[in-house]
Amino acid sequence: MHGSTLSRRDILGSLAAAGGALALGGGGAFGQDAGRKRAVRLAHMTDSHIQPERGAFDGVAACLTHAMGLADRPELVVTGGDLIMDGFEQPRERTAAQWDLFRRAFRDHCGVPVVHTLGNHDVWGWNQKKSKTTSDEPQWGKQWALDALELSAPYRSVERGNWTIIVLDSVFPDRGDGYIGKLDEAQMAWLDSTLGAVAAAGRHAMIVSHIPIMSVTVFDLDSRVEENEWRMSGGVMHVDAQALLGLFRTHRCVRLAVSGHIHKLDRCDFEGVSYICDGAVSGSWWRGPGKRCPEGYGVFDLYDDGSFEHSYMTYGWSPRE
Repeated sequence: MHGSTLSRRDILGSLAAAGGALALGGGGAFGQDAGRKRAVRLAHMTDSHIQPERGAFDGVAACLTHAMGLADRPELVVTGGDLIMDGFEQPRERTAAQWDLFRRAFRDHCGVPVVHTLGNHDVWGWNQKKSKTTSDEPQWGKQWALDALELSAPYRSVERGNWTIIVLDSVFPDRGDGYIGKLDEAQMAWLDSTLGAVAAAGRHAMIVSHIPIMSVTVFDLDSRVEENEWRMSGGVMHVDAQALLGLFRTHRCVRLAVSGHIHKLDRCDFEGVSYICDGAVSGSWWRGPGKRCPEGYGVFDLYDDGSFEHSYMTYGWSPRE
């Protein structure tokens, strides 16, 4: 985009009106070879926040329909978490209604396999006072989401070509009814072992988390300066980022780490890994563009040489009352 007279905001505004795509920096950190072969094309749809209000079901359906209608159709959809508007603070009936809508949207409008990621809003009842739960309910916490999505565990890996897509569970309870971005000890050990196997096999890894491992936009979200030091919530970026970066340095197979949660679009390249946060399917929770980023989803082309291309697609959604 060098030489353009349009600002980034102008471009994003035009995209929102036209339903277009923004390439966020193009390929990955390993160069582009004209002879490379694409391993997989996937759509990354994060923060759909489906609910009965504001036409959210129609919005998710429109997003899926847009992706399925691309001339070069994705072979896989990877969701990024916060699939429902909220179960964290909601009673059983409200949570059930949202999961019913989400399952129906994907059943009726998605024609390719789906790999799901859990977000903080997908967890049921961690705020016990507002959700009117006791924590003794069989589906309390992450179990309801796992049941709704037919998953046996909140983290796992899938293979496409010579890439391994590793989905993390990045949401854990913090200080009563709060949450924090991190991995627990068992998941960290699993990730270490999985990356070791990926590296030994000469494969490339893509990490998917709901909460970013590394992000620039967090400084424009829930951060502040106190006594000349930056302070931010542990709920906006992984508090164990340094440990994760250590794993990535050790195994040297991670090319890409993708997240959502922030409802903004950004990219950070560091030590051979590209960290990309996609904007939200729901924009600002179905009230318009989210924090200067239009409603949309990411499209990733992963290539056999470890490079990738990324674009952010808008689908022409207009907010409803």
